[in-house]
Amino acid sequence: MRTLSTLFLLLLPLCALNCRNYFGNPYRYQAPRTVPVSTAELRVEPMNWWTGMKHNTVEILVQYPDLASYQVKLGASKGVKLIKTEKGDSPNYLFVTLEIAPGAPAQKVPIVFSKGNQSFTHEYPILLRSLGLKAQGVSTRDVIYLIMPDRFANGDPSNDNVPGMLDGLARDSLTGRHGGDIQGIMNHLNYIQDLGITAIWLNPELENDQRQGSYHGYAVTDHYRIDRRFGTNELYREFVRQCHDRNIKVVRDVVLNHIGENHYWMHDLPTRDWVNQWPTFTRTSYRAPTLIDPYASEADKKHFSDGWFDTSMPDLNQRNPHVANYLIQQAIWWVEYAGVDDFRIDTYTYSDQAFCSRWCQEISAEYPNMNMFGEVWEYGVTVQGYFADNQPAKHTGFDSNLPSVVDFQLCFAIQEALTRPQGWLEGSSKVYYTLAKDYYYENPYRNVTMLDNHDMTRFYTTVGEDFNKFKSGIAFLFTMRGIPQIYYATEILDTGNERPSHGNIRKDFPGGWPGDKVNKFTEAGRSPAENEAYNFTRTLIRYRTATPALQTGRLMQFVPVDDLYTYFRYDDAKTVMVTLNTSDKDKVLETKRFEERMKGFSRARNVVTGEVINDLSKLPVGKNQPLVLELMR
Repeated sequence: MRTLSTLFLLLLPLCALNCRNYFGNPYRYQAPRTVPVSTAELRVEPMNWWTGMKHNTVEILVQYPDLASYQVKLGASKGVKLIKTEKGDSPNYLFVTLEIAPGAPAQKVPIVFSKGNQSFTHEYPILLRSLGLKAQGVSTRDVIYLIMPDRFANGDPSNDNVPGMLDGLARDSLTGRHGGDIQGIMNHLNYIQDLGITAIWLNPELENDQRQGSYHGYAVTDHYRIDRRFGTNELYREFVRQCHDRNIKVVRDVVLNHIGENHYWMHDLPTRDWVNQWPTFTRTSYRAPTLIDPYASEADKKHFSDGWFDTSMPDLNQRNPHVANYLIQQAIWWVEYAGVDDFRIDTYTYSDQAFCSRWCQEISAEYPNMNMFGEVWEYGVTVQGYFADNQPAKHTGFDSNLPSVVDFQLCFAIQEALTRPQGWLEGSSKVYYTLAKDYYYENPYRNVTMLDNHDMTRFYTTVGEDFNKFKSGIAFLFTMRGIPQIYYATEILDTGNERPSHGNIRKDFPGGWPGDKVNKFTEAGRSPAENEAYNFTRTLIRYRTATPALQTGRLMQFVPVDDLYTYFRYDDAKTVMVTLNTSDKDKVLETKRFEERMKGFSRARNVVTGEVINDLSKLPVGKNQPLVLELMR
């Protein structure tokens, strides 16, 4: 025993020396020393996530020079797990997937990146969800006002030109930037609210740092940043809050199909198949029917879906699971961050449809009240309706999960009714036949209706600047089934043809810029005709908002006869009768054939003028004019 004790005492100093060499001290482990590195070039998207989300697994796209050579682990955190780390084809990206437990607290999660003796830590914020209004969804009770931010009002001239951004102010150019911004819209919320609007849809407000012609917003170069010429992320969030304070919802315009050529991805693609690649530039065929054509070739389908929308708009490959995750998370992020209420989905048909179905499903799972509506600019109800919720499943087993489509078919029909004489299929008959096909939709009331939009000839120009036809279109829009959308300045008779450029239909709202000679946001600044148009529109919007029969009530239409098209909107409380005279002659409408809807009513009130009509047997309707009556007993 004495011999062993002596040996132990002799070896103890050597053991202690070795322990210090390996551990720093004999009692505590010390990690190898590393050299900190600069994180100035680090990009993390999404930049944060939230607790309590159904979508509780977040895939973070991290970009940093030579990042793929780094190892990743989590520092101390509560209820957050590192599920996996994946490399892209570029050496500068990693996909880091975190799972956030339902009960995880708000915290900053240390994500540690290390390579040899180099390391850096990014503290990833997991935040508490806001309890404020968000994801309310638009419904038939709403009226949507579509605004192109660059062309509505300039509330902050200091951001007209931003150092380092490619496209500066050029107000004298139809396709240049004019300086409209989010502050300008906020400055005119009183005008919008007075008109009776309950939802605002902005054309995309995200960064479009393109060389030219990107004022419209559809060539995104940063998915997590408001274009600095429009404002900041914080200002956009404040805009949403102010809208909510006025009971106005906000709709974001989402672009899933493509990006701008100057997006940072295009300088360093995360994977080789991040965008759809072709040997030479290949533009889409714009032929959506190839997706439903039972005789279509695979080559035609690919040409439509994978072709680029334009030379400056690369086509995203949503079959890549990382691209799909990115686009889903980005949409959710803006709802949580800013309180957005709904989505309009640009060029919906051009994206991969399996991805679109998943995108809609994921958004609906997180926000059940959303009535996302897709742009389906096609020809024919069956083509348009194919992309509506549950409809394809009846025929193909595929469900788009898209709650609503923009009803281009009804738009084309009312335009034709007001510009062509009635025939068997033409003129007002086109409206009749279009509505007769509503059986094709699961719920046609969810469709978003319109007279025009930011890509079409202005409605007042379409009807030949005929004021009576203008009134007929407005009356139709706000008494018909669906969710009505009106394009900014339609209410003041704005004009413009899409040729020679779309800039002509996206003119500045007069009075929105310092120094404008007239201010049509005010009654004094508008002409008598413009005030009459504004008041007519305002009256019908407000009547619709106060009349459930025009929101959720049933619809009965009668076959057009002698250029007179009549329909009824009704519920148990109220019946509204609408007649459009689409001819150039004054007419007298004999009402006997409408007895099944008019029985029991002896009088009516003209919704626009307030006049009470005591004899309903024969109703005079002026040439090219509408008649909107609330029936009375």
